[in-house]
Amino acid sequence: MPPLPGSRRRVVPTRAWVIPLLLLGLTLTVVPFLWMFVGSLKPQAELLKEPPTWLPESPTVSNYERLWERLDFPRYFWNSTFIAVLITLANLLFCSMVGYALAKLRFFGRDKLFLLVLGTLLVPGSVTLIPLFVLMSKLDLVDSPWAVILPAAAGPLGVFLMRQFMLAIPDDLLEAARVDGAGEFTIFWRIVLPLSTPALAALGIITFLPSWNALLWPLVVLTSQDNYTLPVALAIFSRGQFQADYGLLMAGSVVLVVPVIVVFMLLQRHFTQSVAMTGIKG
Repeated sequence: MPPLPGSRRRVVPTRAWVIPLLLLGLTLTVVPFLWMFVGSLKPQAELLKEPPTWLPESPTVSNYERLWERLDFPRYFWNSTFIAVLITLANLLFCSMVGYALAKLRFFGRDKLFLLVLGTLLVPGSVTLIPLFVLMSKLDLVDSPWAVILPAAAGPLGVFLMRQFMLAIPDDLLEAARVDGAGEFTIFWRIVLPLSTPALAALGIITFLPSWNALLWPLVVLTSQDNYTLPVALAIFSRGQFQADYGLLMAGSVVLVVPVIVVFMLLQRHFTQSVAMTGIKG
């Protein structure tokens, strides 16, 4: 079938606009990371030099050496990893269970309950800061990793993501399993979860990233140095007497970014597939 007259003229301008726009977005995304990495190789005096230079005049790894010496780096890295991994695993379990119930089980008030869950997305985190701290204090969990883990063990965004993805799983498949005598937990664990791998990967990414980078809440509830996470330790120990130690901050930020990039690269394919399939049913 020959192309319609004028169709080529409509496609070419679209491509001409999209490519520069994508390049601009790529530049705005990548440049800060490049500046951070280059800055981690500069001494403090060169970082404060005006006008700033892209390439370091005197490259050095002293910032990374000071990061290792000044901070109890292995301990803080372990604290961050322990907290982020447990929060991610808890979200994968609890959000998938709630998402399955809201997507595939029929009970009174199901849709209203889902709307209530969505409504909590509108509540700012700062509103719950003091009530959560009071609750953690009454549970005697302040200055414990569990004070960071428990409030973040499940979230409305994860429930929404899993529920929307599970709506696309055919009900006939689950009914056939019920006819064969499978219980709800067996159906959930052996059928629904394996089919929801893309959504689980996406949920793992969007949960791990903020858990790994969290600063405000851990700064509030973690009071002893032994329990600090890496972002908290960087925020506290990079303060100089008169100015921030930008070289130490740059080096620490590079170290913080590496696990995030690794996790995203490992799960990128599943994440893209989940984003494409989540909105199939409403």
